Amino acid sequence: MSKVAIMTDSNSGMTQMHAKEIGITVVPMPFDINGQQYFEDIDLTQEQFYEKLEGDADVKTSQPSPEYLLETWDKLLKEYDEIVYIPMSSGLSGSCSTAKMLAEDYDGKVQVVNNQRISVTMRSSVYDAMELAKQGKSAKEICEILEREKLSSSIYITVDTLKYLKKGGRLTPAVAAIGTLLKIKPVLQIQGDKLDSFAKARNMKAARQIMIDAMKEDFEKRFGGIDKHKVTLCIAYTKDRALAEDFKKEVEPHFPGYDIHIDPLSLSVSCHIGPGALALACSQYVPELDK
Repeated sequence: MSKVAIMTDSNSGMTQMHAKEIGITVVPMPFDINGQQYFEDIDLTQEQFYEKLEGDADVKTSQPSPEYLLETWDKLLKEYDEIVYIPMSSGLSGSCSTAKMLAEDYDGKVQVVNNQRISVTMRSSVYDAMELAKQGKSAKEICEILEREKLSSSIYITVDTLKYLKKGGRLTPAVAAIGTLLKIKPVLQIQGDKLDSFAKARNMKAARQIMIDAMKEDFEKRFGGIDKHKVTLCIAYTKDRALAEDFKKEVEPHFPGYDIHIDPLSLSVSCHIGPGALALACSQYVPELDK
């Protein structure tokens, strides 16, 4: 049986400390802030990031360097037979396609998973990969399973301000100005490879309800009424955990019996939506795992 290493990047929300505890490798995502490079959870904390973001710093996302990936893979392959690498969605970054190209020189020993996830749903894939590896699945088998189940997840996000969507080019200045004037709260969606518009609400209370209703409909129609033992349900947030704790109280009555986790959104998403955002997300366990 092959010894398989599981590897992801910090877009999964996995910290370096947690990665060390559970025995995986997390690639820190690089950020260019006012012309200086930082690495998430290495020399850039969540607090430092939001301080710079709210201070109107020029924040740009980047991808891991090819040299860093190759060095990490070579190091892991001294201890492991194979590697499963789960980067962020190919629709949100070029890092997945870059990694797939680099992995072609490793004769199948490095499998790069393009399962079109990010943040808490991406982290669920990491846990699934770990369990599949424990079952004795090969890196290729794990990759095929995760890519097959890539759409068995949902994320709905609402933002407190349109400023960062405008700054990132996702809204025109005119639309952002009208939206700000009318206090519109957009609800965004990630179901697949990119961030899309889902609905508009007149206030945050209405936006929260839209997310809850959308998730309930996903459970009933997309996932066929899956039970609480076969799905993870998460609330994610940017900067303000108290908002997430309050939102959890609203969500719980609609999903009785579910263990609802709360986690910060990854910084690559946060830089495009700003502080004060909330997300409701779910991930279905892969059928191969009897939980």
